[in-house]
Amino acid sequence: MIQRIQSVWLLLAAAASFLTMKLSFYSGNIIKEAQPKAFSSLVATDSVLLAITVVATGLLSLVAIFVYKDRKLQLRLSFLALLLSAISVVLFYVQTRKFVPGEGNFDLTAVIALVIPVFIILAIRGIYRDQKLVKSLDRLR
Repeated sequence: MIQRIQSVWLLLAAAASFLTMKLSFYSGNIIKEAQPKAFSSLVATDSVLLAITVVATGLLSLVAIFVYKDRKLQLRLSFLALLLSAISVVLFYVQTRKFVPGEGNFDLTAVIALVIPVFIILAIRGIYRDQKLVKSLDRLR
């Protein structure tokens, strides 16, 4: 389970996903209704839909680690996690539009949200290679 490289990639994707709940993606001045502009940071917990997609991505990555005996299911869960992580990156970007233009910037920790799909793609590649290896060994029997 853990000795397989895709388990490491999925674990890193889950950890990065849960880190985005606390680390900021964007910082700047924001204007709220009937209030003056104030400095704020964008984290995944600022939006309900964003929080749901981030948590679902992390949980799917963790669940995919433990279904290592069923590679087809593991591959499907990984593709679903990839889709959700892409949606969360888009939602992060959409949330940055609520900030005052020109008075904010992306934080260094925004990289964490951007590497989640990369980790999941690397895990999918490892699962596919395992599937290919098992098929070739079945042919030899």
